[in-house]
Amino acid sequence: MAETDPGTGATPTGIETDSPTSAPAADVLTCPACDPEEGGAKYQQILVGAGEIFAELGYEGASMSHIARRAGVSKGTLYNYFDNKAALFTAFVRQTSRNGLPNAFQSIRQDLPPRGVLLGIAKGMIGLVVAPTTLMLYRIVISEAPRFPHLAQTFWDNGPAIGIRTLSRWLQTQTANGHLVVPEPEFAAEQFFALCQTRVAMRCRLRMTVDTSPEEIERIATRSVDMFLAVHTPRA
Repeated sequence: MAETDPGTGATPTGIETDSPTSAPAADVLTCPACDPEEGGAKYQQILVGAGEIFAELGYEGASMSHIARRAGVSKGTLYNYFDNKAALFTAFVRQTSRNGLPNAFQSIRQDLPPRGVLLGIAKGMIGLVVAPTTLMLYRIVISEAPRFPHLAQTFWDNGPAIGIRTLSRWLQTQTANGHLVVPEPEFAAEQFFALCQTRVAMRCRLRMTVDTSPEEIERIATRSVDMFLAVHTPRA
C-alpha cells in the first residue's frame, strides 16, 4: 500500500492535480538544461534516489520513506526539499526532460540551412525518445495516469510541450524569412516529431527488440527530414 504523504490527501484522488509545472510558455532556447548544482548536492542526491525508486516501484508504489532510504537522507531532510511526492516527481521529470532537450536542439543554435537544423533535431529527438530514462518515465506515466492524471500533465509540460514550442517558433522564423512554407507551425512541429518516432519509439516502449544503432537513427532522421521538406520547401 502506498504511503500517504503530507499535503497529498488520504487517497489518490486527494493528490493535487493543479500541476506545479504550470509556467509561462518557454522553449529550449530560453529554458536551458537544469544546472547540475541546482539545489545543491543534497538536492541532486535526492533526485537520483527518487529516480531509482520510481523506476522500480512506479509512482503509486513509491513512498517518501522508500525514497529517503535510497537517497541516504532522513525523511525530515527530504521534506525540507519537497513538500510531497507529487512535487518530488515533478522535479525529477523537469530535470530529466530539460537536461535532455537542449542536446536534442543543439543544431537550432547553429548557422545551418533548414535541412541541417532539422537533421540535427531529428537525430537528437530519436536518441532522446529511446533513452532508458525517457522510456522509464513514459511507462510510469502511462501506467499511473488513470489514478494520478497530474503525472501526464507534468511529463507533457516539461518534455513534449517545450520541444513543440521550440520547433514551432523556429519554423515561424524560417517561414518569415522565406526559407520554408509552414502555415501551421505548431501542427507541423508535432507532425515532424511523429515522423521521427517511426519504427523505434513504439517498439522500444513495448520492450521489443529494435535497431537503435547510430546508422539506423541516421536513416530514420534522414527519411523524416526528406518527407517534411518535401511538403514545406518553397516552390520555385
